[in-house]
Amino acid sequence: MTSACPSGPTIWTGARAQTYRLTQSCCLVHLASLHQRRQQQRSDSFILVIVLSKHIYLSVSGDSGGLTAPASPSPVPPVLTPTPPPRRARVRYPAMVDVGKWPLFTLLGAQEVSRIRQACVFGTSANEAIYITQDDEVFVFGLNCSNCLGTGDSQSTMVPKKLDFLRGKKVVSLSYGSGPHVLLATEGGELFAWGHNGYSQLGNGTTNQGVSPILVSTNLQNKKITQVACGSHHSLALTHDGEVFAWGYNNCGQVGSGATANQPTPRRVTNCLQGKVVMGIACGQTSSMAVLDNGEVFGWGYNGNGQLGVGNNGNQLTPCRLAALQGLCVLQITSGYAHSLALTDEGLLYAWGANTYGQLGTGNKSNQLSPVHIMAEKESRIVEIAACHSTHTSACKTQSGQVYMWGQCRGQSIVLPHLTHFSCTDDVFACFATPSVMWRLLSMEYDDFLTVAQSLRKEFDSPETADLKFSVDGKYIHVHKAVLKIRCEHFRSMFQSHWTEDMKEVIEIDQFSYPVYRSFLEFLYTDNVDLPPEDAIGLLDLATSYCENRLKRLCQHIIKRGITVENAFSLLSAAVRYDAEDLEEFCFKFCVNHLTEVTQTAAFWQIDGNMLKEFICRASRCGAFKN
Repeated sequence: MTSACPSGPTIWTGARAQTYRLTQSCCLVHLASLHQRRQQQRSDSFILVIVLSKHIYLSVSGDSGGLTAPASPSPVPPVLTPTPPPRRARVRYPAMVDVGKWPLFTLLGAQEVSRIRQACVFGTSANEAIYITQDDEVFVFGLNCSNCLGTGDSQSTMVPKKLDFLRGKKVVSLSYGSGPHVLLATEGGELFAWGHNGYSQLGNGTTNQGVSPILVSTNLQNKKITQVACGSHHSLALTHDGEVFAWGYNNCGQVGSGATANQPTPRRVTNCLQGKVVMGIACGQTSSMAVLDNGEVFGWGYNGNGQLGVGNNGNQLTPCRLAALQGLCVLQITSGYAHSLALTDEGLLYAWGANTYGQLGTGNKSNQLSPVHIMAEKESRIVEIAACHSTHTSACKTQSGQVYMWGQCRGQSIVLPHLTHFSCTDDVFACFATPSVMWRLLSMEYDDFLTVAQSLRKEFDSPETADLKFSVDGKYIHVHKAVLKIRCEHFRSMFQSHWTEDMKEVIEIDQFSYPVYRSFLEFLYTDNVDLPPEDAIGLLDLATSYCENRLKRLCQHIIKRGITVENAFSLLSAAVRYDAEDLEEFCFKFCVNHLTEVTQTAAFWQIDGNMLKEFICRASRCGAFKN
């Protein structure tokens, strides 16, 4: 049992790629029979090569999350261009961790999310969040328990509020406690704190709540803070020259002062750390850990579950070296609620402390007073470990990119490391930790890389790379034959046979309107449709003609969302005309439910006689005309 401390991208979203061949004699009238053959399943994974002028995009995808080997595709012939297009200015794109996996961030719009550079979800129920934008503006939102949002008041907010006091201060480290209280270190080495302060964990010498960020400076003059860590109600700070300062709740010695009195202001941790250079710090609920530049590890504070790894379960009031790791060079140390993990320079993983939920990954639930080597049977070395003082969850990432999790995972006790489909350890805490907080400050690194989906979206209607134009209503839409052939059977037939269109640089379209045809082509590049219901009817016509079933379903969905009394009968007529049975049933029921209003609209009286008779008969069978 855990002893509690006293008082304490693929291109096709959701669909598989399918491949078809049409004979040279096939033409548009044969697309109906092609519709049935579309149902045949093909390879579950593929390698996609798209040549857009001199830009080459490669994608490996499949239904297995990238863990199975992709099938070999048919070779795609290169598209040659005699003269390369002029280069455009390079744009930096975020290699962004998906903050959308945290429920709180679903409150933000896509544009706001795209501006996020750093983010952290915290709080006893993961109900608070802080994020920093590309412009170094700091925003907070959520429950605001104990004033932990730092907004100057105690009001919760679902709309992000800006912390003007921190504007322009680049954040290098952030941590939070259970009160919660928040510590933040800037690039300039300043330390700010706010939130719960019942045990002086803000380090300002009082126990008053910190309703807004305060600069912590006592005993830190001329010290540049590079890392911060929070326990339940105590705090640690690491300076650029390797010194550790601690303050706050100290009932179990977690401040490392040699006593158990609370520490109201930052105090340097000395004793066994005197004269040594610390490279990293971590906090459990009521314990503290430090790793030195030579790979040695020290721990102090509460040790009831063996979380200090010193071979016993007695509290330590000053730093104590982990003798069991003698001879090993530890690179990273991290702590859970009452357990600890260490990663060596050889990629070896050690765990110790509480194990009630299997968080040590040893295969059982027995606490360990000394470090135990786990995942020894794994061939790939460990490159990252993850834990958080407010959870009993552990995670790690291997050199080959595999992510494992164990411990308390959505209520289950996973006693051995379990291989996930995640690409980063952060996703483990978003989806399986309780509470679903972040174990570290997420940072979004920016580079020039674009995913295949981003590349296609960017190149739609781009004159610089296009090799074909459609002319609709006197307007041009620039596209790429390779994309159209890959995404649509109609175009594959058109460009792989002796259709006259195959030799044209401009193709005239007069069957459909410009908004409809542009939306169709954009769908082939993005998998998305953004049209009003009235135009979606035209797109439904196109999707039916081209046997594009998924597009047909999307159009029906748009039409359903936009149905009104005024357009209901027109939509019903369109559904009948385009053989959209599900949409037809939906529109029919809507018309019956609003029969009096619908029969008074112009659309109702403009409908042809046969359909009107059919509607009246069908409505009568449903009892629509009964008193």
